[in-house]
Amino acid sequence: MSVISAQDLDLTFQTNDGPVHALKGVSLDIEKGDFVSFIGPSGCGKTTFLRCMADLEQPTGGSITVNGTTPEAARRARAYGYVFQAAGLYPWRTIGRNISLPLEIMGFSKSDQAERVARVLELVELAGFEKKFPWQLSGGMQQRASIARALAFDADILLMDEPFGALDEIVRDHLNEQLLQLWGRTGKTIAFVTHSIPEAVYLSTKIVVMSPRPGRITDVIESTLPRERPLDMRESPEFLEIAHRVRDGLRAGHAYD
Repeated sequence: MSVISAQDLDLTFQTNDGPVHALKGVSLDIEKGDFVSFIGPSGCGKTTFLRCMADLEQPTGGSITVNGTTPEAARRARAYGYVFQAAGLYPWRTIGRNISLPLEIMGFSKSDQAERVARVLELVELAGFEKKFPWQLSGGMQQRASIARALAFDADILLMDEPFGALDEIVRDHLNEQLLQLWGRTGKTIAFVTHSIPEAVYLSTKIVVMSPRPGRITDVIESTLPRERPLDMRESPEFLEIAHRVRDGLRAGHAYD
């Protein structure tokens, strides 16, 4: 059974200027342990699709299941962690207390909170920073803290909406490497929205190419790259071949309109 399964998913927003067709006929299966990237032009429905998985938007047609149940039931069961584009850390709480916030809301004991915070800080290489405040950390470190918060309650699914989009290329490369290592260690299922072709190819087991609105899937590319991926792999013929196919898919999506 797929972890996330969408069948003929449609979503139309009603606005003052008339209906906006955000998603049209989207069908996709994400298997356990997949790292799936969604790439496409701005406004193509990548984030909307992620938000449907998270029960933050309700589709107007078709169906979507998460762990074989509705997105609402999956949300109530705390089946996923969500990482937004901005780190979204509360400036008045320390890094440790930002990460423990969902655990507090869920009613975990103080000792359990402390143990989980220590574990996820170690995972994202921020051990020793729990007493710092967000403003004392760089943008990349803040985003790692945001990932730690999403991991704190140990959900099997991680939904990530362009988490590194605002960071410079050097920091982004480093966090891409760290995220791959984290994925390798935890075996999470990851759905990842990006605008970057190299990022999508480097990270993913599967790349989903989407067209301009109404968002449709124009290609699903199964990566042939090995699980171990040093950064210099991005110069290999195999990597460049996959990147070329992604670029062609993006062009084809535009031509379709």
